[in-house]
Amino acid sequence: MNQQYVWDLQDVDATQVSLVGGKGAHLGALSRIEGVRVPGGFCVTTEAFRRVVAQAPPVDDLLDRLSRVDADDREAIRTLSARIRRAVEEIAVPDDLAAAITGALARAGERAAYAVRSSATAEDLPTASFAGQQDTYLNVIGPAAVLRHISRCWASLFTERAVIYRRRNGIDDRSVHMAVVVQQMAFPHASGILFTADPVTGNRKVATVDAGFGLGEALVSGLVNPDVFAVRDGEVVTRAIAAKQRAVTALPAGGTREVAIDAQQQEQPALTDAQVVRLVELGRRIEAHFGSPQDIEWCLVDDGFRIVQSRPITTLFPVPESGDRENHVYVSVGHGQMMTDPMKPLGFSMWQLTAMVPMHEAGGRLFVDVTARLASPASRAGLLDALGKGDPLVRDALETVLDRGDFVPSLPDTAPAGPPPGGAPAPIETDPAVVTALIERSRVSIAALERDIRTKSGPELFDFLLEAFEEHKRVLSDPLSIQAIMAGMEATWWLNDKLQEWLGEKNAADTLTLSAPDNITSEMGLALLDVADVIRPLPEVVAHLRGVQNDGFLDGLAKLPGGAEARDAIEAYLDRYGMRCVGEIDIARPRWRERPSTLVPVILDNVRNFGPGAAERRFEEGRLRAQQKEQEVLSRLRALPEGDRKADETRRMIDRVRTFIGYREYPKYGIISRYFVYKQALMEEAGRLVRAGVITEPEDVFYLTFQELHEVVRANRLEDRELVAQRKEAFRAYHALTPPRVLTSDGEALTGAYRRDDVPAGALVGVPVSAGTVEGRARVVLDMAEADLEAGDILVTAFTDPSWSPLFVGIAGLVTEVGGLMTHGAVIAREYGLPAVVGVERATRLIRDGQRIRVHGTDGYVEILP
Repeated sequence: MNQQYVWDLQDVDATQVSLVGGKGAHLGALSRIEGVRVPGGFCVTTEAFRRVVAQAPPVDDLLDRLSRVDADDREAIRTLSARIRRAVEEIAVPDDLAAAITGALARAGERAAYAVRSSATAEDLPTASFAGQQDTYLNVIGPAAVLRHISRCWASLFTERAVIYRRRNGIDDRSVHMAVVVQQMAFPHASGILFTADPVTGNRKVATVDAGFGLGEALVSGLVNPDVFAVRDGEVVTRAIAAKQRAVTALPAGGTREVAIDAQQQEQPALTDAQVVRLVELGRRIEAHFGSPQDIEWCLVDDGFRIVQSRPITTLFPVPESGDRENHVYVSVGHGQMMTDPMKPLGFSMWQLTAMVPMHEAGGRLFVDVTARLASPASRAGLLDALGKGDPLVRDALETVLDRGDFVPSLPDTAPAGPPPGGAPAPIETDPAVVTALIERSRVSIAALERDIRTKSGPELFDFLLEAFEEHKRVLSDPLSIQAIMAGMEATWWLNDKLQEWLGEKNAADTLTLSAPDNITSEMGLALLDVADVIRPLPEVVAHLRGVQNDGFLDGLAKLPGGAEARDAIEAYLDRYGMRCVGEIDIARPRWRERPSTLVPVILDNVRNFGPGAAERRFEEGRLRAQQKEQEVLSRLRALPEGDRKADETRRMIDRVRTFIGYREYPKYGIISRYFVYKQALMEEAGRLVRAGVITEPEDVFYLTFQELHEVVRANRLEDRELVAQRKEAFRAYHALTPPRVLTSDGEALTGAYRRDDVPAGALVGVPVSAGTVEGRARVVLDMAEADLEAGDILVTAFTDPSWSPLFVGIAGLVTEVGGLMTHGAVIAREYGLPAVVGVERATRLIRDGQRIRVHGTDGYVEILP
């Protein structure tokens, strides 16, 4: 056998993807697992594909043209991919290659039946399965037919769907090559798919089996509904037997056809329970070999299972490592921090090192293990209440786990129960001087960090940073700071609860907290209006900003009339807020100071949509609305029984909420200010590593954990030269995963539900966080730098951390997929008086950009209008 072009499956292993493609490598590995039977056959290697395609110069030219086509231009992709397929299919298979293939066929008999199956080098990978993207041909008989179908498999690398799938996964068409697997045909009684983890819930302990009669094409094509079995701990726990009216069978002369199934057989199970359990046992063996849950294609021949494919299930969210076999329940950190995108290793490792509780990484996201607190009745109620106030869906998901009764053990109370959550406000005086002192403490601490870090480099820098992280945590855990935050939150809850009870008014605190003092995040949005005031009268500066292509635009401003003044205004803004950015909890994200062009679209929107003095005017309007609301509420209360007492208590709580609620945003500002100091020092170290030839570019350090980077700096070398590339690939793959709010150690991802019946049919339900109702044009914005907003628009996005607040000054309402009552977006929406609903699942997919919607910020739902 010519091993340059043809390899027996028995000689192939999982490391040879570049030679035999993903499917071929997996089949070779499967054939080596004890007890797993794979139909025999051979692989036509990627070397054969390269040789054949090299004989067709038009293919190279067409690939060049395809690479320049926009990913959304489906018509151009369709036309060019069809021309490439035609060119490949028309190439004659070279004589020596044809001889190698027919020689391999002769060993099983030339009239034997074969399955001819594409096997691309970017197929069945851990991060992208490419299932169904290339072609498979069943029951192919005779050498001429096999050769013809091999050519078709080569051409199927360029089907429209395969090209688009590669674009979506960031894979270059030229980097992928096609091998072809030729296997002896199996003629099964039944066939189907086995998932060794539940593909819907993610539960790794539940396997599901889809089964039908005949060849598996009937299931794959959707011709029939399969029988579905679920297996846990070696037992079938659920089964749904379908009426299987059709099947696909092999024809004697080659090819396949659909046939009707006898009426008496249609509702018979395709497999017995014993066969299902035996199949799952086989699947567990395959899963153990490959080290991850598998999507396995199987067929039943003469009461024996044949495995015809196994690929990783790429849609499952990874499970945090626990180091034991106990049950664990994890809560997402990203949902609370308004950043559910994946973090790079340096980012998540530094957040772990500076966090107040242990955090576990999975899929580039961080989670907190809440099992112990759920298990203890003394802490369970408080945990559920606190998390429920932040995000009701988290509470519902946790209650779903608890209701099962057997996953979280109930432990005896180890300590007396503390005061109920939401009880008496924290025992500090309602004194603005408390907030002033806390802000000054933070400023002094950051100034000391900036001063002391300047002289540190090399291993000494990392020793210094580890000490700085302890100071970081000390500042975060300052009892007075926590009391101030809780005082503002508890006063908000008290006002909303009592004013609804006494006056029947929902979310009254939303208006009462408008333009509260000392809110660094709302000040950040208003300050950019002041920047726009400087730029608005300068037409040359406005024109320059409209043409900004990169981050060097500030240097060009000085040459323009009024440009120095404009540059000074932007620089002053960056001095105060330049450490911020979208996804700012990940230190690897570029800060505004590093990428100031991010702010240009927002500045231009402010120039266009507002007049001079808008910041001061908006703040004063909010303050007056809050004042008028206070007078109205107190007047109505005094007319009630015991009205004077109720009014006095309410006035004290209004004073308290306005004193402390703005400070709620300051600790995060302090954290991110410190992070930028850390980052600047680390990037200087990264520059030294590049100059020493240890890494290729400074940003490579983002793909190392803090601990790994420390070791690289100490040793002045990177032991594993492939590590950065592997981490980059993993990070890219993590973007395709949706992190759950709650995740169990079984791998089950729980989203939670609102369970409400008081909203109109078809409405999208969420959490009401800022009162009022507004109707307007939805602008679905996934990247702040691409925002193009007009007055009256409603911002719809996945999440809003503090960096989004500059957009809030120009919108009429807010809808997000993630959030709760006290998350940053909610606090700033109330501050600006924007009706807002957060925690609306899949809002950016269910609401189309430009649609008219109505946001019910008081009642917590969104209507899509005709």
